[in-house]
Amino acid sequence: MKQATTGTVSGCLVWIIAFFVISMCVLPVSMMVGGFTSVTDFAMQTVAPLICPEGTSAESRTYATTTTDEFGNSQPSAAYVMQCVDSSGNVVKEDSVVYGFLWIGMIAGIGLILSGVLAFVLAAPAGVLIAKLISRIKKTT
Repeated sequence: MKQATTGTVSGCLVWIIAFFVISMCVLPVSMMVGGFTSVTDFAMQTVAPLICPEGTSAESRTYATTTTDEFGNSQPSAAYVMQCVDSSGNVVKEDSVVYGFLWIGMIAGIGLILSGVLAFVLAAPAGVLIAKLISRIKKTT
C-alpha cells in the first residue's frame, strides 16, 4: 500500500479545519432557523409521516399558557402542539416535542451537509493561502 503524500494529508487537514470553522457559524444559524420554523404547517407536514399513524393527517393546535422568566415571574406564552387527526376529525395522537426535535435535527443536518460542501469548495483556496503565509514566514526568518 502506498503511503499518503504530504499534499493529501495537508489537504485533508485543511478540509477538516475549514469544515470546523464553517460549521461553527452555519450549525447554530440552521438550528435557530429550525426552531423558528418548527411551528409552520410545512414543518408539521414534513415530519408527520414519521410521527402520525397511517391514515391520519397532521394539524397544529395553539393554546395560551404561561412560562417562568429568569426572575421567577409567570409570563403569558403560546404553546404549539401537533395533532394527528383521522378522517372523522378525532385526535388520534398528540405530540408537543418530538416533531420539533425531528424538524430542528433535519435542518441542522442540512446545515452540516452545507458546511461540508462549503469546506470542500473553500479548502483549496484556504490551502493556497496557508502555503503563502507559511512561505512568507519562512522568508522573514
